[in-house]
Amino acid sequence: MKHITFYLDFISPYAYLAFEELSQVLIGHSYSVTYKPVLFAALLKHHGQLGPAEIPGKRDWTYRQVLWLAKQQGIELQLPASHPFNPLALLRLALACDAQGLPNRHVCETLFRHVWRGGAEATDPARLQLVTQQLEPRRAVNSEEVKAQLKAHTDDAIALGVFGLPTMVVDDKLFWGFDALAMLRDYLSGDPWFEREWAAPARVAQGVRR
Repeated sequence: MKHITFYLDFISPYAYLAFEELSQVLIGHSYSVTYKPVLFAALLKHHGQLGPAEIPGKRDWTYRQVLWLAKQQGIELQLPASHPFNPLALLRLALACDAQGLPNRHVCETLFRHVWRGGAEATDPARLQLVTQQLEPRRAVNSEEVKAQLKAHTDDAIALGVFGLPTMVVDDKLFWGFDALAMLRDYLSGDPWFEREWAAPARVAQGVRR
């Protein structure tokens, strides 16, 4: 059985789509999953990048594409009233639901759907209170322990080379993005291509640096 570590932030529509689709794509495979919330903004800062929703043009394209992808895959999705937003409350709530800061699928599903279904404000205080009551976290959401775990998860992701979300890690291999699900499936199927070609990028010289 292969083990998948699924790095996510509830702010990411691609992470939501991948979360919803993962079990369908991997039908017939033997695997387990650990869901690991991280702060996407910290990844972007580390790598010196802006998020897709922070770049004019790319912002509009991102929303159009995720709406189309959701339609194609039969996944319910409505854009939240505002985006991007500060996801810390949702991330901390997810971690607070488990002693190790590793929320189960039900917790992640509830929080993803809180953001990406219904078209409401993800950080509306009344809605946050309701979803917190629904999930009944085991620890104080804003405790120093929970905050430290979120930072540790994010630092772990950066150390592994995670640069975007969602990222699924299996063995020592990183699969980034909703569109990497098919590639992940082939890896779990034992496709020999991965033995031949995975290291190919290391053989390409970098011709220009900016």
